[in-house]
Amino acid sequence: MRSSRTTPRLADVANAAGVSIATASRAMAGATGVSEGVADRVRRTAEQLGYVANVHARSLAGGSSTTVGLVVHEIGDPYFSEIASGVLDLASGRGLTVQICHTGRDPESELRQIRSLVAHRVGALVIAGSGFVDASLEATARAELEQYAAAGGRVAVIGRHHLRADAVLPDNLEGARSVTSHLLGLGHTAIAVAAGSRTLTTVADRLAGVQAALGDAGLDPGAVPVVEAPFTRDGGRECASRILAEHPATTAILALNDDMAIGCLTQLRRDGVSVPGRVSVTGFDDVAVAGDLAPGLTTVRLPMAEMGRRALELALREPGKRPRRSPVGAELVVRDSTGPVGSFVVDATTGAVAAAGRRT
Repeated sequence: MRSSRTTPRLADVANAAGVSIATASRAMAGATGVSEGVADRVRRTAEQLGYVANVHARSLAGGSSTTVGLVVHEIGDPYFSEIASGVLDLASGRGLTVQICHTGRDPESELRQIRSLVAHRVGALVIAGSGFVDASLEATARAELEQYAAAGGRVAVIGRHHLRADAVLPDNLEGARSVTSHLLGLGHTAIAVAAGSRTLTTVADRLAGVQAALGDAGLDPGAVPVVEAPFTRDGGRECASRILAEHPATTAILALNDDMAIGCLTQLRRDGVSVPGRVSVTGFDDVAVAGDLAPGLTTVRLPMAEMGRRALELALREPGKRPRRSPVGAELVVRDSTGPVGSFVVDATTGAVAAAGRRT
């Protein structure tokens, strides 16, 4: 019996032998917990398929690997830079080297990077950044990671829903609810959202928090415009321009990450729009520069470096019977980019702005 793949995987052996990947892995390694009859069947199947055991994924557990892999979406995004700093800090203390890969939020690129790191015999993998609402986009990566883990590799993820692994999970929903409630408390009801692609689970979760706060206040969540652009600084500039052009009565822009919020502030400054006098702006993450901006950015704080450390700690532990979960709280940080609704009037038709009591 031959697999249709050029290079058969352990998963192919397990499927052909009618056992789980974990059982196939133990059988190939000669480990205890597998009956001799089952072990013989697995080994015969592996021989028939031409499978050669790849033992490099066991190397960290055996003490022979000093390299771990870190997969991030955008290394230039301060969110991922700060997560990476936490991973690097812990790795340095453990005498480990970190190999970092960048995916650009592309599931195919992510899969290639995972395969590349495994091929380079890293002993553990940390995967940071949003997954995809459509679980099928991650199905192949999940299978690869399960095979890697079954062969002895260690895996932990940050902010992912569909990858079956130990996970550090920031509270995106409650964080977004809190920052939306802050804007509502300042009198803002003409709110627009600057969002990344709604195909990303992080965007979906944060939008759910925004909508929950609007619903709690008796407002129609569907009436709040959501403008999508790349989840980057350039995307934030694009969103700010579109919001002012398409929704001129907007008094607050709620950006779903700090990178977008910084882009919004840049574009508003270029357009001569006062923040927070004319438009308030909020972000999410509390990257290191958020407090140094002018004005300082109101945002939701996540302990990103700590999230990186926690994820690597999980990956370096002996695997549990079930994936472990490490929840991370989100804290509202109020700075100068938000204020009460200003004393101005916006003509909803022309977008013209005038002081209260006058019409342009």
